[in-house]
Amino acid sequence: MTSLLDLFAVPPSLLALGEPTHGESAFLQIRNEVFLSLAEHGYRSIALESDRAAGLIADDFVQGSAAVPLDRALAEGFSHGFGAAPANRDLLLRMREWNTGRPAAERLTFHGFDAPLELEGAPSPRRHLVRVCEFLDLDRSAIDDLVGDEARWSDPAAIWEPGRSIGGSADAQRLRVIADDLLTELYLQAPRRPEGWQAAFVHAMSAVAVLRYHAAAAAPLTQEARFARLAGVRDALMAENLLAIRSMEAHRGPTVVFAHNTHLQRQLSTMTMAGTDLSWAGAGAIVSSLLGDRYAVIVGSLGASPALGIEAPALSTYEGRLQQDTGLPRYVRASDIEPAERRTHDYRYFPLDDATVAHADAVLHIPTGIDAATLAERILALPGVEQVVASQENGSPEGAWGDRFFHVGADRRQPFATIVEHDVPGFDEASQLDRPDVFRLNLDLGRAEFERLFGFPPKDFEEHRHEFDFARLDTVVPHPGYALYGFASIVMPGPHLLPEVDQLLAVAHARAVDRHERAVRRAAGQQE
Repeated sequence: MTSLLDLFAVPPSLLALGEPTHGESAFLQIRNEVFLSLAEHGYRSIALESDRAAGLIADDFVQGSAAVPLDRALAEGFSHGFGAAPANRDLLLRMREWNTGRPAAERLTFHGFDAPLELEGAPSPRRHLVRVCEFLDLDRSAIDDLVGDEARWSDPAAIWEPGRSIGGSADAQRLRVIADDLLTELYLQAPRRPEGWQAAFVHAMSAVAVLRYHAAAAAPLTQEARFARLAGVRDALMAENLLAIRSMEAHRGPTVVFAHNTHLQRQLSTMTMAGTDLSWAGAGAIVSSLLGDRYAVIVGSLGASPALGIEAPALSTYEGRLQQDTGLPRYVRASDIEPAERRTHDYRYFPLDDATVAHADAVLHIPTGIDAATLAERILALPGVEQVVASQENGSPEGAWGDRFFHVGADRRQPFATIVEHDVPGFDEASQLDRPDVFRLNLDLGRAEFERLFGFPPKDFEEHRHEFDFARLDTVVPHPGYALYGFASIVMPGPHLLPEVDQLLAVAHARAVDRHERAVRRAAGQQE
């Protein structure tokens, strides 16, 4: 796949890579490859659509902190449930590996750039203000008194009923003054408290962001206007965070930002609600207007997604035309894309349209996400292949139900490939297959191909086991249980990895064909 930097005469200082929907792992998997590749060209930070304050915890892990294990970094270092995505696990681990032994100027930094809230509601500012007070050794009692019952802040009905919002109350207004005073005090104390200052500042700004959002929720507007206003306020807070991150990172190198297309696009975001056309400036529109050509945006485009139930697009749409020439992900300059129809929008996927393409620098189009069934179809297209799916009916153990076994010929004893979706407790748990939607392709490659791939023969696997992360996506590794027999495996190979998958499948399939033909010859000889 073409490198992103090939699309630009000068690398942008803030390079935005968008996804058209949340939940399709292929975009996150390609994002990981893109960012680690760009790190080789001087990019030193990544910012995700996740709470900025929470991101401090994830970055502690990335920087090698022994106090933050991976499980905590995933559970507390992301918002919106994004820590559960297997590709985000890989991102943190790969960044931490990169940083090991490198000087500060070359280390990678993880950032969130969202505010600590959802569109449908926001918490109180208590935890953020308390963190700042603890850093400054200030009393927190006034904050606790003014915040009071957390339920006053988290009431979901308050977003749609301004009279129920606490944002216009005297307590909220007093807290906004306290938050502003704490920011001033932080600057006054900076010369004496440099260590930990940046984290305290992020928490102070998070408190300000929450209070701003609650104030916006209290505005006496119609429901439609309130939605547009709150969406705009959230994007404005994102833009403020992105600009602050760029200010922090400017001396070290450019930044990659990854989020939904609607937060990164240059044009205004629009929506029709109750017959009213609404619009607001997204974070990308704001940042682009201030940074000019230092900001570049590559919007994401998707053909099909088995995981999300999204079918292949009509050929007359932007997405349909983009995948006519290839089944692999690719970048296309926006200026090279001809006008096409807009795909139906059903809120699982935000399709390309004239404005999105016209205001983008390029499009990353992924023809399809890859799930176990999609990969199985690819294997079944090979000559003479038959599939057995483990089930109760064929006597398979319950823990294997749904796993797929691929054979050539009548002999079912030795599959040349399998697709499994379950751990085997006490034997095969290293790939963490019990994570939601995770599967693994296993391939019988034989001794010669195994040694070519890994640099040692299958019999020496146990001496090298510690070198491999068997749960990492998109990575060819020895099979954690059957490497001694020449098996390799790949957890959730993404669409960008399909050429390599096909090459390895060809090796495994050829071995199976050869075994079958030899068995046929032996049987014929015995009959004679």
